[in-house]
Amino acid sequence: MELTNLILNNIPAGEVKTSFNKDSNDKKVYIETYGCQMNYSDTEIVLSVLSDFGYNETGDINDSDVILLNTCSIREHAEHKIYKRLDDLKKYKVRNPNLIIGILGCMAERLRDDLLEKRKIVDVIVGPDEYRKVPHLIDNAIETGEKGIAVKLSRVETYDDIAPLRREGVTAWISIMRGCDKFCTFCVVPFTRGRERSRNSANIVNEAKRLFDEGVKDIWLLGQNVNSYLYEDKDFSGLLKDVAVAVPKMRIRYTTSHPYDLSLKLLETMAEHKNICNYIHLPLQSGSDRVLKSMNRLYTVEQYMNVMKKSREMMPDIGLSTDIISCFPGETEEDHKMTLDVIREVRYDGAYTFVYSPRENTKAFFLKDEIDQDTKTRRLDEIITLQRKISVDINKELVGKTKSVLIESLSRKSDEFYMARTDCNKSVIIPIETGHVNESGVLKMKRTYKIGDMVNVRINKANSATLFGEAA
Repeated sequence: MELTNLILNNIPAGEVKTSFNKDSNDKKVYIETYGCQMNYSDTEIVLSVLSDFGYNETGDINDSDVILLNTCSIREHAEHKIYKRLDDLKKYKVRNPNLIIGILGCMAERLRDDLLEKRKIVDVIVGPDEYRKVPHLIDNAIETGEKGIAVKLSRVETYDDIAPLRREGVTAWISIMRGCDKFCTFCVVPFTRGRERSRNSANIVNEAKRLFDEGVKDIWLLGQNVNSYLYEDKDFSGLLKDVAVAVPKMRIRYTTSHPYDLSLKLLETMAEHKNICNYIHLPLQSGSDRVLKSMNRLYTVEQYMNVMKKSREMMPDIGLSTDIISCFPGETEEDHKMTLDVIREVRYDGAYTFVYSPRENTKAFFLKDEIDQDTKTRRLDEIITLQRKISVDINKELVGKTKSVLIESLSRKSDEFYMARTDCNKSVIIPIETGHVNESGVLKMKRTYKIGDMVNVRINKANSATLFGEAA
């Protein structure tokens, strides 16, 4: 699951705003989060647990007693990034020998032995199902100097009783389940996050209500495979409907889906409720049935295309995005062309594309990789180039049209603009102030908007990733 562009990365020093901070707490923790949105959700759980043990979050790494890295193992590059970051952190350890450095998340689960033996500055290693132990392990490391490790996977842990501590904002994640049972041959998630287990549906609905009362306007229901959610007799479409009814003025989205489990009932639920956003992120991975079988994806291209077509029939303005793995072991040039054909036919709004990255312990790790680097580079470039052209074409078709958007944050490039988002998950940049000048050059009207406002925006420019407009 790679959707990190959907949320803000780590907040700069001094800008952390969260309900986490308490006057009675005197220990400070600095945390960096890498990888998918599940990791960001987990960070909120860790902060909640730590808060009860006397820790406050700080945005200043130089002012911290504890540094935690919440890590990702989905690709080799993600792990290399963490190793490099650990090298960067050595100077802080030299400056403050009492500083505690911890590794959380998937990398902790997968590479615990390597981290303990080769990365001497790491004091605490905690896997995704052991976050309740984080404060105990940190306190023990502070008091005794002993390294702490807790990486056991669980079949029951959902953190259902822990209220995540969220930073300020109008968008929030609600984790509805953990783990995955699909065992795709390229994926480490079942080994790093364990088997599927779902949260109590009533607690999820109550969390959505609480977030709405706190001013959140847009929520994402989150899981490795939300479509396989099942609590007692409540499936995902039933849960989605319950949430939509409970918070009718809140936008609702979800991720990530698996094509094998996405049902007609779910599409009907989406089409029935206006506050469920018309957006589906549905990983394709490959346009070749032969490669899909080798990946153990459990569906055919035809079955996948049926879902795409039905989605567009029921929700004509739906936004569609996907994940694609290029150059999976054994992929031929014909297989690659089949993937390009699917991209052309579906016309995704966006795609997250990657060259296959071998992961130890997965079945695909033992497959022969006979594709040379030049071919890998070319194939990925062809996929990216095609998708970028389609994205540009789709976005330019919106120029001149008016869309309802939710203002989510300041633009990353200028404090004079906001970043807003459409129902179908397109980013829109709009000026903070807007006005109408008449033919004589006189400003007739001036309006200022704020984060959290719903605004009708006329699109006047577009590129492959972003729309630009002004309030209508």
